[in-house]
Amino acid sequence: MVSDITKKHATKVEALKNAGLTDSEAKIYLVLLDLGPSLAGMVARRSGIHRRTVYDILDRLVEKGLVGYMRTNNRNYYETTEPIKLMELLREKEEEMSGILPELELSHKQSKEKQETNFYKGKEGIRIIFEDQIKEGKEILVFGESNLASDVLRYYLPKYNKKRIEKKIKMKMLFDKSLQEKMSKIPLAEIRFLKSHISLSSTNIYADKVAIILWSDNPLGILIKQKEIADSYRNYFKMLWDSAEK
Repeated sequence: MVSDITKKHATKVEALKNAGLTDSEAKIYLVLLDLGPSLAGMVARRSGIHRRTVYDILDRLVEKGLVGYMRTNNRNYYETTEPIKLMELLREKEEEMSGILPELELSHKQSKEKQETNFYKGKEGIRIIFEDQIKEGKEILVFGESNLASDVLRYYLPKYNKKRIEKKIKMKMLFDKSLQEKMSKIPLAEIRFLKSHISLSSTNIYADKVAIILWSDNPLGILIKQKEIADSYRNYFKMLWDSAEK
């Protein structure tokens, strides 16, 4: 019986589900439409759905205005209201969606902005990362700095530092102790040194971002935008900073 009903009304069931009804609500509605005014027990037998569940579903359909009932001899006889009510239900759904759509779009945008990873290749790509640091205007934490950086970007770094000084962007930098003489004079930068920390890559932490740069003649940069990751790297930097030599 249930399978026959499902086959008979399969297309209608899907259409009603698209209108916002559950699978069981759609089936009960269509059974009741076939039967006309009926007791819940009759609906349960025809649909194959447990009687207690049928009562719950009928109550929900009544709340949605799709089903009404008449009380005769202390018994409720249920029947469907005019099918045009389905169109009203759809319009209500559309109005509800229209009401929350701006909020959903904002949440989607914020979610997209929350986490983002971009890859940059070549000197021009690395300059994009450094220009982003200037744009953000926040303190920059640097560790694992390679002594190749000043060679790879020798013509750009003076311009970068000039912009950084103009915006009063401070830096904290951790270098290997072997670079102490070379890296001791960087404007608006507090510098400390670590032993045995030579690396071909450097990590820059600023705002909600982490930039990992592999220095070579054709450098590669990975820029990660996510607050949780930036905070994690910032905590790691603090641990190194507290143990470093001035």
